[in-house]
Amino acid sequence: MDLGLNGKTVIITGAASGIGRACAIRFAQEGAVVAASDIDDDKLRDVVDEICAAGGRAFSGHADVTSADQMQRLVDMVVTDCGRLDILFNVAGGAQPLPTHTMSIADYHRVIALNLHSVFFGVRAALPAMLQQGRGTILSTTSGAGLNAVTGLAAYGAAKAGVISLMKSVAVEYGRAGIRANTISPGPMDTPGLRAWLDTYPDGAARYGRQVPSGRLGTAQDIASVAVFLASEAAAFLNGAVIPVDGAIHARLATPGLDDF
Repeated sequence: MDLGLNGKTVIITGAASGIGRACAIRFAQEGAVVAASDIDDDKLRDVVDEICAAGGRAFSGHADVTSADQMQRLVDMVVTDCGRLDILFNVAGGAQPLPTHTMSIADYHRVIALNLHSVFFGVRAALPAMLQQGRGTILSTTSGAGLNAVTGLAAYGAAKAGVISLMKSVAVEYGRAGIRANTISPGPMDTPGLRAWLDTYPDGAARYGRQVPSGRLGTAQDIASVAVFLASEAAAFLNGAVIPVDGAIHARLATPGLDDF
């Protein structure tokens, strides 16, 4: 299926590893010109080299997503070099699990900046270019913690819930201008961060995956497949949505069981 992404220009943050890396590769496979951004220049270079070696088009753009100035420079560079910006995909983020009462104010600000401020900075930088060209797509990742509470992730969950609200607001405010904004909510993904934690338990990954209704952990490629669809014209009337890519975790009612009786 041709998704119509050939020649489209996309910025992907957090592209050096995990979900961001998989999405950068997938968008390139669909023919998009990928501006891969991260703060890890070495890993970012590897991603760009891999894409180009496979015949794709990509270049790197160092940017700290918690800096409004750096995000603006990234967008300006892409628009100058490519003539337009069709898609912005805010992938960068990260959690710091801590009981709420032990989290320092500095840690709180760091989590909010990385997961919420960063998305606002990207959106704010991208909108003028998209408004000028009369169309554009903005995608952001949230988390199950932004949909429901997860112990130890109060600040992270609040930030991710804020991302959902921000993206809905962008969809409503700019839909008539040809701009779409949607949110992807990954479930437990078999990415290096989660795998490192699960591997500290005997058979951890398999045991964890069996608790997912679909019977397995998700992969970064699962997210990439949804992302390219949402960025395509096949999703032209999909705007302001939150798409859980979680193997039906949030479809299951969290009800008390009878195991303790």
